[in-house]
Amino acid sequence: MSREVVRFGHTELPERQREVLRRAVRLEWVTLGVLTVTVILMFFVVGNSQAMRAAWIEDMLSFIPPIAFLVAVRINRRLPTKRHPYGFHRSVGVGHLVAAVALCSMGIFLIVESGSALLRGEHPTIGTIELFGVSIWLGWLMIAVMAVTSVPPVIIGRAKITLAKELHNKVLYADADMNKADWMTGIGSIVGVSGIGLGLWWLDSAAALFIAASILTDGVRNLRGAVADLMDERATTFDDRKPEPLAVRIDDYLRGLPWVADAGSRMRDEGHVFHVEAFVVPIDGTVPSLEMLESAREACIALDWKVQDIVLVLTRELPEVVGA
Repeated sequence: MSREVVRFGHTELPERQREVLRRAVRLEWVTLGVLTVTVILMFFVVGNSQAMRAAWIEDMLSFIPPIAFLVAVRINRRLPTKRHPYGFHRSVGVGHLVAAVALCSMGIFLIVESGSALLRGEHPTIGTIELFGVSIWLGWLMIAVMAVTSVPPVIIGRAKITLAKELHNKVLYADADMNKADWMTGIGSIVGVSGIGLGLWWLDSAAALFIAASILTDGVRNLRGAVADLMDERATTFDDRKPEPLAVRIDDYLRGLPWVADAGSRMRDEGHVFHVEAFVVPIDGTVPSLEMLESAREACIALDWKVQDIVLVLTRELPEVVGA
């Protein structure tokens, strides 16, 4: 039986990354299933609570990152063409940007709406519902739904973070980060609903503001990272916390070659994979043979599967942009 070939552009994924990708795709489908059940349950109990409404909208927005991931994974498998010589890897960045803009927009909308309700002093009410012949305060159902539906996303989110690191996928990481923080939304909603029941009407709007601020924070953080990548900022790790160390490994390898006096590279994140321009200063200005250049290039690609493409540029001195 032939081995399954899975590619991101020209890059054929190693067996480990193929399995990680399969797990990530399965988790995103599970996420969509969990979200569907959650949104339906919350729709029937949302009532007049601002906090519950904000949490419901946040859950609907949570559909965007997993859908963006699944679409991007299919698109960036396409081979480069003359029209798209760098491949379709930027689909990950586009998906990241779409998710971030949606989060920012809804976060701002909810802050304005919840803040206005708080300033107007609106007193939301929660009625009762007949269930199996028994009259039950709807607030208990709200609390129960939020308590139950807040747990699965946290577990799924923690599992996704490890996969996002191995795939270097920032959309998957953003999705995982939102999932992992869902417990805060759940607690905020429960506090808001409890406040209505206790006669503390302002707690509901305050909780809605807290949830809206969480949505906006997620949006701004992801928007900053998505725009930076699309503007070819220096490549960073999957969580945007530090420069990608692979560039240093490439430079160290090239400097260790017997015909190289110095080397430095600039690397941009294409989404999953990197495009690298490595500037090499030959010893005594001696031009290496094509075989030596090709051998160095192939060795750099072999350092890590994420090196989608690398260009070696011979130069008398290194450009300032690749300095330490």
